[in-house]
Amino acid sequence: MRILVIEDDAEIAAAIAAMLASRKFAADVALDGDAGLNHLLRQEYDAAILDVALPKRDGFTIARTARGEGIQTPILMLTARDAVEDRVSGLDCGADDYLVKPFVQEELFARLRAIVRRADRPIQMQIHVGNLTVDSSARTASYDTRQLPLGRTEFRLLEFLARNAGITFTRTQLLERLWEYDFDGSSNIVDVYVSQLRRKLKSAGAERLLQTVWGVGYKLQA
Repeated sequence: MRILVIEDDAEIAAAIAAMLASRKFAADVALDGDAGLNHLLRQEYDAAILDVALPKRDGFTIARTARGEGIQTPILMLTARDAVEDRVSGLDCGADDYLVKPFVQEELFARLRAIVRRADRPIQMQIHVGNLTVDSSARTASYDTRQLPLGRTEFRLLEFLARNAGITFTRTQLLERLWEYDFDGSSNIVDVYVSQLRRKLKSAGAERLLQTVWGVGYKLQA
């Protein structure tokens, strides 16, 4: 899954991103309200973690604006405020849940799982492409009965392609969707990870699953 973190405290934002990375989730970080809203409106996320007290635009305004624009991304409000009226305001603005700082890691993930399950656009937790099974909840992948030993980025790449099986993605599209920062046009990072992933699929007997569409990009096809 890809999560948007909108938090103006750089240390807290980095800590949350590290927590997400430990579960093999991708994270985009925005340090002010304007940047956060721009991410939320322009990119697709499985969930957003949204601080209330932000420079330029507060969390209530971001949630209200996003919902007004038809954005259905599940939103978890994150704040140091614990007054009942603040929690009510956040939920009334369109947030799906509310978590008060400080918090423990397991509660954060439990609340993220809950809002994703409740979303109108539920996330398919187990994806099947032919004999390949990708389990987004357990963060595991297997072909037939053979487990694939995947690193964090390899798993994200496989999960994304499996969720969009049959669709060809260019290198630029994969960079924008899966990596947390920009690369110039000469970067071969996508090719490197595709090569690594293809080698592991081949060792499990799925050498034809990850296909190159010459002159375009890559796709996963049973």
